[in-house]
Amino acid sequence: MNILVILAHPDPQSFNHAIAEAAGGALNSARHQVLFHDLCKEQFPPNLPAEERSEYGIVPPLIEQHCRELRESDGIIVIHPNWWGQPPAILKGWIDRVFRAGVAYKFQEKDRGEGIPVGLLRAHTALVFNTSNTPPEREQAAFGDPLETIWKNCIFDLCGVKVFHRRMFSVVVTSTLEERKQWLKEVQVVVGRYFPENTVSSKAKVMLP
Repeated sequence: MNILVILAHPDPQSFNHAIAEAAGGALNSARHQVLFHDLCKEQFPPNLPAEERSEYGIVPPLIEQHCRELRESDGIIVIHPNWWGQPPAILKGWIDRVFRAGVAYKFQEKDRGEGIPVGLLRAHTALVFNTSNTPPEREQAAFGDPLETIWKNCIFDLCGVKVFHRRMFSVVVTSTLEERKQWLKEVQVVVGRYFPENTVSSKAKVMLP
């Protein structure tokens, strides 16, 4: 299967990067075709220009490439920290520019945009791994779980991806080395469960930016 892995964290020494490496290793071992983007390292341009906004807008080659990769993916893995209950700005910009009408969703004929979109994504499964420095009990009591709503309902379900799993790792800043090792093992187990060994392809291909 073609699996798209998206990482959004500015620090290459972050635990998010370790999660991405663990997820990529599990996919590689299972012989999947992996396409990986470190948005911060690649300096993905997050601002959505007015001329690009509509389904038939002017889309530059870089965004066309990302749209094509999203369209052709059988599965998606997203890794990012919880910042103010939201994805980092660079990842939000990636969503704005790549989850386009005609790529990720469409409206029914004669619908002027006021109706319910129809999902277009080929991907059947999406995994989201988050990190946080807020204890889970306080996070839930004070803020609820906005990231669950954003990713599960507002993005993936709307765009046709019906199998969804999300895991928040916390508290990272006070975690021990042993805890982080266990978390990375959990990442590998989860990835292996949702993307089991590919018996069709004889060799995985990992594409790095």
